[in-house]
Amino acid sequence: MVIHKTFSDFVLYLYIHIAYADGELHADEARVIHEKMNRHFPIEGDHAVRLEQLAKEYLKIDKGQHHQVIRSSFQHFDHIKFSQRYKIYADMYDIIHADGKVEESETKAVNELKEIIDLLNN
Repeated sequence: MVIHKTFSDFVLYLYIHIAYADGELHADEARVIHEKMNRHFPIEGDHAVRLEQLAKEYLKIDKGQHHQVIRSSFQHFDHIKFSQRYKIYADMYDIIHADGKVEESETKAVNELKEIIDLLNN
């Protein structure tokens, strides 16, 4: 199930997914996501509005569907180099550490993402 038109939108979805792994988007996590958005959307509009809009869309998706969306999207964007996908994985650590504590649910979500990246690299 691919729901993103661009790889950058998919990356933002991943950032939101990790931020919400503990059930809420903390202000410090949103700050880190905004910083990372500058790299993915350097010339495009208001990042705060874009993040808020995609977060609302993210929350409308059934929690059980996120794994399939992520896996399908990585397969769809198979032209993206492993090094770039792995950079996104590394960004996840910045996001989950942003609020000063790492919940078990966040660690689990990051590990699931790493597993998907590793599987698709083979």
